[in-house]
Amino acid sequence: MSFAKTQTIPGADSPKQKKHTRLIVSVAVFLPALLLLYYFLVPIADFFVYKLIGLAPDTKLAESLHFFIYDTTKILILLFLISSLMGVVNAYFPVERLRVYLTTKKMYGMQYLSASFFGAVTPFCSCSSIPLFIGFVNGGIPLGVTFAFLITSPLVNEVAVAMFLGLFGIKVTLIYAGSGILLGAFGGFLLGKFKLDRYLSDWVQQIQANSVQVSQQWEAEKKSFIYRLPGIIQEGWNIVRKVLVYVLIGIAIGALMHGFVPENFFTAYLSADKWYAVPLAVILAVPLYANAAGIVPVIQVFVAKGVPLGTAIAFMMAVVGLSLPEATLLKKVMKWKLIGIFFGTISFFIILLGYLFNLIL
Repeated sequence: MSFAKTQTIPGADSPKQKKHTRLIVSVAVFLPALLLLYYFLVPIADFFVYKLIGLAPDTKLAESLHFFIYDTTKILILLFLISSLMGVVNAYFPVERLRVYLTTKKMYGMQYLSASFFGAVTPFCSCSSIPLFIGFVNGGIPLGVTFAFLITSPLVNEVAVAMFLGLFGIKVTLIYAGSGILLGAFGGFLLGKFKLDRYLSDWVQQIQANSVQVSQQWEAEKKSFIYRLPGIIQEGWNIVRKVLVYVLIGIAIGALMHGFVPENFFTAYLSADKWYAVPLAVILAVPLYANAAGIVPVIQVFVAKGVPLGTAIAFMMAVVGLSLPEATLLKKVMKWKLIGIFFGTISFFIILLGYLFNLIL
């Protein structure tokens, strides 16, 4: 009776191993290159608009085109990096476990205040905040907590605080920053109580379901991080591809408004003698788009021309916190009903804050 000796052929899995090695090397080269591109984004946009195309810097077209190139590239890079980062988080902190912890533990509202404070220390405009919002939602964080971040992130950041401090003094700055953080926390708490998860888009709900399955599979297989990384990066890229059209449309709308809507159009309708000035300021501001650094100097002009400070601040909050480009980007994540509820709720609170600021400032 003889037994055949089974031999292991060296390199049998080499094609698969080589493919995996190539993916790791590609990621190791691509990620630093992406970070380098993000760091030099302003001079790159300058080169394209002013050198390559040859537009004069002080023209409306140049301003709009520069805005479009810079913001589109910035948002796509952020979306890819944050989606990949959330994939790493999901790999080691399973989605369902995180969701259960945040929804069952008694945190006495601190989760909303923490998310709002985190939004305040991230230097993002409303559209740049969307990648983090998508990552949070996909990561299983409760919708109300993600809304707290989304509300505060564009309203309060170090740029806005520094500019407010220089232009309006410490009292106005503290009131603005404090009210922005509280608005995010309370708005997130209120929207969370509405149980609005059913109005998330089918795409997001599918991603959430897939994230749970992948996390469970990885926990069972106990794969090392190096083997998980290519799949995480691929998923991040898939998310970028799915929202690319919405990013392009949203930023294009913002670029046109950023470059071609004159500030004098508004000041005539927002004077102190009009009781409807605050809600009108919010309504006029919502279709617009700018970050805090771009709108604070405009607010200074408004105040100098006789617009009450509270009305001007309400206008600013609506411009940076609610915008048509933001709604366009959110459409990939939410159904129109949820976008309407979000915009309506925050607009209402901004109007109340505008009237309050006019009384105390």
